[in-house]
Amino acid sequence: MDRAGGTVARAATEGDPRVNATVRYLLAGIRLALGWIFLWAFLDKAFGLGHETTAATSWVNGGSPTKGFLGSAATGPFAGFYHSIAGIGLIDVLFMGALLAIGVALVLGVAMRLAAGAGALLTLMMWTVVLPPANNPFMDDHLVYAAVLVVLALSGAGNTLGLGTFWARVPLVRRTGWLK
Repeated sequence: MDRAGGTVARAATEGDPRVNATVRYLLAGIRLALGWIFLWAFLDKAFGLGHETTAATSWVNGGSPTKGFLGSAATGPFAGFYHSIAGIGLIDVLFMGALLAIGVALVLGVAMRLAAGAGALLTLMMWTVVLPPANNPFMDDHLVYAAVLVVLALSGAGNTLGLGTFWARVPLVRRTGWLK
């Protein structure tokens, strides 16, 4: 170790390929994990796989994926707004579409900027549903997820263990930076 904080810190600032590869794979793993969180939420709410949603209350069986959470869990300054949109068909479609699209994009490593932006917005909205958070004056996992999603998009996390490099070569994506 040296006085500047150790060989690992020095290697990271000097671009050591071993450290860079480790970071890339770690970010890819985080991207896949978050993608699975969004996909699982979609699958469980859509088909009632029994984790949080029973088959009888699933979306395919006529249940509403937003009615329970927005209708009863909403607290704080935005409760009235969320209660008023809970269970509305269009809101259910938008919510489920967002969960599916964000989850698929993260798992595949494509459209990372769009997925991260949409995912951060969705998690920030979910944070406002439960204000104030139960275990902290303002911080909870929704804010952490939003920040991590932004880091994933900015770091090119879709290129490792994902289709991000291929996606970036698609002509439409090359012309429109926000699709990267």
